[in-house]
Amino acid sequence: MAKTKELSKDVRDKIVDLHKAGMGYKTIAKQLGEKVTTVGAIIHRWKKHKLTANLPRPVAPCKISPRGVSMIMRTVRNQPGTTREELVNDLKAAGTIVTEKTVGNTLRREGLKSCCARKVPLLKKAHLLACLKFATEHLTDSEEDWVKVLWSETKIELFGINSTRRVWRRRNAAYDSKNTVAIVKYGCENIMPWGCFSAKGTGQLHRIKGRMDGAMYRQILGENLLPSVRALKMGRGWVFQHDNDPKHTAKATKDWLKKKHIKVMEWPSQSPDLNPIENLWRELKVRVAKHQPRNINDLERICKEEWVKIPPEMCANLVANYKKRLTSVIANKGFATKY
Repeated sequence: MAKTKELSKDVRDKIVDLHKAGMGYKTIAKQLGEKVTTVGAIIHRWKKHKLTANLPRPVAPCKISPRGVSMIMRTVRNQPGTTREELVNDLKAAGTIVTEKTVGNTLRREGLKSCCARKVPLLKKAHLLACLKFATEHLTDSEEDWVKVLWSETKIELFGINSTRRVWRRRNAAYDSKNTVAIVKYGCENIMPWGCFSAKGTGQLHRIKGRMDGAMYRQILGENLLPSVRALKMGRGWVFQHDNDPKHTAKATKDWLKKKHIKVMEWPSQSPDLNPIENLWRELKVRVAKHQPRNINDLERICKEEWVKIPPEMCANLVANYKKRLTSVIANKGFATKY
């Protein structure tokens, strides 16, 4: 039987007022159109508790004792990857038999929720120390210093055409044309782009074809770096940032940069959190996914079109907030951050 709707407080108060006026249960029920038993229950509650509102309902007792809760909280604090099944077995060994659902409810009640683990670079102690050193040394740099930096990166397999996409749909409508993403047979083609940006906006985006070596990298810089600098009007005193890939640190590349009078920023290895261009790659990937490119050439065209459309305000904001990024790296002792 369906649950009946509870009466409003005004109706309950009226029932009590009519009872005080000397009316009987049947008369009140007939006048208000309610059941006699309902009227009687409300009046009985008022006589006993002097209340017309519902009393707090008792909460079901927790099947896991406080000691058991402390045990599973200690386990997930030390090993966040512990499964509910493993926690059920731990409790069973301690003499408490519960279901996985009960364990999940208990953890959520304690403020925890199950989430996908974020993927971060595998960092050695040397990487952590290098990131901390960089962040500490540059923490006091002014925003004007970061405005002069041209950030760059080569991103490997950034744009797969089988990008995950979420849709709002009804049940049994999974294969409606509007709720699907078209893919190419043998799909998941990708491109490897090289891009750069400064506080003034995005520079050129270049698709790398084939395996890149030092000679190809220097050619990319010659055809894209300097034109980007001129287009962005970097002016004098600008600094070039790239990572410690062997092609970047090769003697021939260093000589080429020196010959072109390009000042290079010292950069710690394995430090994507420090490079704001990662945020632009994410933005570009989201924009490209909306177009659902059908082949590799379509993918390249859309990437270049959307890269140019990224607003300069977004680039400027990334640079303006760079100090917060450094602070976050220091606070997390060189480990991965939200950036």
